[in-house]
Amino acid sequence: MTKLLYQTDAYLKEFSAVIASVDAAARAVILDQSAFYPGGGGQPCDFGTLEVNGVKYSVEKVKKQGDDILHFLGGSEPLPAPNSAAFGTLDWVRRYQLMRTHTALHILCGTVFRDYGAKVTGGDMDPLKGRMDFEFESMRGELVREIEAAVNAEVRKNREIRVKILPREEAFQIPDLIRTKINLLPEGILQVRTVEIVGLDLQADGGTHVANTSEVGVIKVTDYKSKGAINKRIYIEVQ
Repeated sequence: MTKLLYQTDAYLKEFSAVIASVDAAARAVILDQSAFYPGGGGQPCDFGTLEVNGVKYSVEKVKKQGDDILHFLGGSEPLPAPNSAAFGTLDWVRRYQLMRTHTALHILCGTVFRDYGAKVTGGDMDPLKGRMDFEFESMRGELVREIEAAVNAEVRKNREIRVKILPREEAFQIPDLIRTKINLLPEGILQVRTVEIVGLDLQADGGTHVANTSEVGVIKVTDYKSKGAINKRIYIEVQ
């Protein structure tokens, strides 16, 4: 089982680890612990490098596989051996942009839920841009401008962001913990990670976030579209 360092410290840029196993066919390694986010919940995986015995490998893809995280290595150098010491470094510029974007989407989600009671039906993101789908029957320019003003007001309130890992039973006692239309948490998960924007939003989430809304920057709504009778999509950019 890979220890998921990013779950408790999203600002960890470098880390030491031991190679637990090697998948030669996939050109991938499993580490005993990792700060690389493997992707999920709309947030893409991290990139970076892994240095082993003086050889620096590019980490070109990261993927969760059961309780482990596969780190896919680029280049043509021979793969490292199991039990070797490794040193990982994240592409921090990209990761931090994704952290700001992910938090921006939670601000959007929290504001829309608070003000309009609309649940999320989908979402996706890239560094500094993303989109989120909501249960709205109609969407118009005036409403979008109201939402944009409201989310940026929340950014300026410098709200703290807290991450906790709770027992499943305790977590599900929190009202409105699941903000998506469909509960995406597998039945077998015994612990639930929650992300709270203090005073605005609290929901189950596995991704990485900034520590305060002031780090997000300006949230710009760039477009909106109807994706069905009660499904409206809002596009944002973070500046």
